[in-house]
Amino acid sequence: MSLANDQRSIEATLWQRVADSLARQGMMNHLGVRLLQVGLGSVKLSLPYSDRVTQQQLGFHGGAMGALADIAAGYAALTVAPAEHEVTTVEYKINFLAAFSGGELQATGRVVRAGRRVIVASADVTHHAADGSINPCAVMQSTLMPVTKTY
Repeated sequence: MSLANDQRSIEATLWQRVADSLARQGMMNHLGVRLLQVGLGSVKLSLPYSDRVTQQQLGFHGGAMGALADIAAGYAALTVAPAEHEVTTVEYKINFLAAFSGGELQATGRVVRAGRRVIVASADVTHHAADGSINPCAVMQSTLMPVTKTY
């Protein structure tokens, strides 16, 4: 098998692992989160604008942005966790940079450092408007811990 085939096989396995876990997440399904990309140590997700994710001024709610960033960083961490494990967030810090409505949010999670007991990950959230413009929305850093998979 060639190196390129090995890489595609690894990416397909990681995609399936993340997709299967995401399908079990009631909140993410309710909000309409979609999986866009998966690689070793990175994941990209999208969250479309809808009345499910707004605050009183009709912009994306900070809780929805935080949840999207958390799950993107978490799934990035999952791609480097042992196969028989899931990950759980121990803590995160998020900075909201700007408020937006319409379009969609995209969060890219990346592993900063993966250890056996703790994984540090980050997430960048961007707003993608209907006119094609892309703007920074939030940045997050999180600490995650591998835990034994119970299902």
